[in-house]
Amino acid sequence: MAKAATAGEAKPLGIYVHIPFCRSKCEYCDFYSLGGGRNSELMRDYLSGLLQHIREAAARAPGYIVDTIYFGGGTPSFYGVSNCKRILAEIQRRFHVAREAEITLEANPDSVTPRGMHALVRAGFNRISIGVQSDSDEHLRALGRPHNWEQARLAVENAKIAGFENISIDLMYGLPNQTREGWAKTLRSALALQTQHISCYGLKVEEGTPLYEYRDCVNLPDDDTQADMYLYAVSTLAAYGYQQYEISNFALEGYASRHNLKYWLGGEYLSFGPSAASDFAGKRYTYRADLQTYLKGLRGGENMLSECESIPLRERGGEYLMLRLRTAWGIEETEYQSTYLMPFAPLEEKLREYAGQKLAFRTADGRWRLTPQGFLLSNQIIGELLEIQNNSHPIIRT
Repeated sequence: MAKAATAGEAKPLGIYVHIPFCRSKCEYCDFYSLGGGRNSELMRDYLSGLLQHIREAAARAPGYIVDTIYFGGGTPSFYGVSNCKRILAEIQRRFHVAREAEITLEANPDSVTPRGMHALVRAGFNRISIGVQSDSDEHLRALGRPHNWEQARLAVENAKIAGFENISIDLMYGLPNQTREGWAKTLRSALALQTQHISCYGLKVEEGTPLYEYRDCVNLPDDDTQADMYLYAVSTLAAYGYQQYEISNFALEGYASRHNLKYWLGGEYLSFGPSAASDFAGKRYTYRADLQTYLKGLRGGENMLSECESIPLRERGGEYLMLRLRTAWGIEETEYQSTYLMPFAPLEEKLREYAGQKLAFRTADGRWRLTPQGFLLSNQIIGELLEIQNNSHPIIRT
């Protein structure tokens, strides 16, 4: 086990575990996962590999306290409750895990049972994220989702009965043949579930997915309609007490995803599994998106990294702009200049232009953040700010 740090010296750390198995691949999914049902031998090999990797990594992480753990995928619930329990137990055994750590498992409604949820809670999972996506069975079929609305509703209800007090659901808008009215109905159905957290993602048609091949034949809503759906979600969820703390994420007070905030606010995280990325001890590295390569790498026979680099200070400053402007916290002059030694004035000049266009605003405590309309154009806005930063000269301390 990694040496436990004292409270005064402990550095917080998030752990992400990628589970690359699914019952079937959704039409839109471009995450690394293996669809097509169960392969018991491969699943056993992966469990052995993960447990080995966790042991080895923990030995290199003294002085850290793990305050968030996240099982994502793929479909962790499809991998099986017993496997997920063993992985979590190994993390708890090898790392110093905070008593109040947030421990999340992603689940699909078709692959999690009431009994399984009770077992997850007893094992220490205290947050569950359920992939609902829509209340329309027609839309779910079009996406290739392996569940229906009734299964999704029951999954949320069963999670509450099992003892989960922090439940998140994922929704998608901009679906084939989806109307504004249909999206409004999905939101009403979602709100009736009374979960603590709701994520709303616009459908993106990614190259290499099945949906990309027939994208012109499925009557996708245009950009203006998607924008209307997004803004409607922002205003509707706010009316029901869900605070928007990131472009796509909304939570009741106190229920923002602490793990995902590590990504957006620049915290350290250590990840396991093919395609998983880490930002740990000053380095950024990612494992190859191939399960066999990952397993061979653990046995010492193959390089399993697709990238590994130390991030220069200027690039870290760019990440600060890119990630913080996705959130309700936004960016701030002293924070930026003192940490990344880059001038804020050129950025603020541009931000004032955005404010005049109702795309950004300055808060009472001096932070700059984007409006919901600004979030819609965040890629463009952040790109322009990054260009300004790249053309700026570092601050020289004397």
